[in-house]
Amino acid sequence: MSIDDDVALLERVPTLRLLGDASLRMLAIGSEQRNFVRGDVLFNLGDDADAGYVVQRGAFRVDDGAGAEMIAGPGALIGELALVVPMKRPSSAVALEHASVIRVARSLFQRVLESDPAAAVRLRDEFAVRSSQIASDILMAGAKLTSS
Repeated sequence: MSIDDDVALLERVPTLRLLGDASLRMLAIGSEQRNFVRGDVLFNLGDDADAGYVVQRGAFRVDDGAGAEMIAGPGALIGELALVVPMKRPSSAVALEHASVIRVARSLFQRVLESDPAAAVRLRDEFAVRSSQIASDILMAGAKLTSS
């Protein structure tokens, strides 16, 4: 894939789209592509998380080890929080078929944000909105549980 193809793919990811074209281009240039075959492990539960992955092609099963799982296909960002916070992986991800990802290292992502303060503010605001929505959802679920 070309840099332009990678930029177009990164632009499909809602969180990354907030960064704008120049920052997406820097991410595409600085990121690396990795290829997988069926059964290959992208990462394991408990691994140090130092990057996020954008699925280019194929699909991955993401499993939290407690029964919750999802399928991540092209355009999905796996490990979003690892782009901004040092952490352990809360899940495992395994290729379901031949697949490829763009690996975005946290260090690269942070350099991009430092070079584009306006993009950093847009990203911060998006995370704030999401956090508020999650808190609201938790409160509503709790209210439903106590009223049943």
